[in-house]
Amino acid sequence: MRLSSSASMLCVVDVQERLVPAIADGEAVVARCRRLAEGARLLGVPAVVTEQYRKGLGGTVSSLADLLPPPLEKMAFSCCGAEGFSRAIPNAVGQIVVCGFETHVCVAQTTLDLLAEGYAVFLAIDAVSSRHVVDRDAALRRLEGAGAVPTTSEAILFEWCRTASHPQFQSVRKLVL
Repeated sequence: MRLSSSASMLCVVDVQERLVPAIADGEAVVARCRRLAEGARLLGVPAVVTEQYRKGLGGTVSSLADLLPPPLEKMAFSCCGAEGFSRAIPNAVGQIVVCGFETHVCVAQTTLDLLAEGYAVFLAIDAVSSRHVVDRDAALRRLEGAGAVPTTSEAILFEWCRTASHPQFQSVRKLVL
C-alpha cells in the first residue's frame, strides 16, 4: 500500500516543549516532525496536532506549531479521545501518518484506535520516540504487528510527491537534504 497526498492526513501527537528534553533523541524527532509538517503544508496534506495536558506539559514546540493548525487539547492518551479530533479528519482521508511522543503511550493508543476505525496508519518511525528506547522499540513492534505500516519521514514525503515532476518536488527535496 502506497501513500497518496490526496488520501492522507498528518497526525502530530503531543510534541510539547516540556517533553522534548526527556525524550530519547527528542530534538531529532522534533526535526523529523517538522519535516513532515513542512511537507504536508507544501503538498496540501491536511494535518491535526494534539497536546496532552497542556497545563502540565506545555504547548507544542513553537517551531512546529507555526506550521500546524491550532492544537486539540486532550486528557485521553489516544488522540481519538480529543474533542474535535474525528471532525478534523476529512472524509476523503483513509491514510493517516502518525508522528510524535510517546510511542508506547499516546502514539500507540492513537494508532490502535485509528486502525480499529479502519484507517491505514503509517508510522514515521524516525519521527516518534519515548523517554526510554526500549518502550519505543517495543511499541513499534507491537504496532506493526497490529497492522500499522512502519516507514520514515523521507519515504513519506517522496510517496506524497509520487514523481520528480511534481510541482513541489524541488521544495520537498530540500527538506531531506
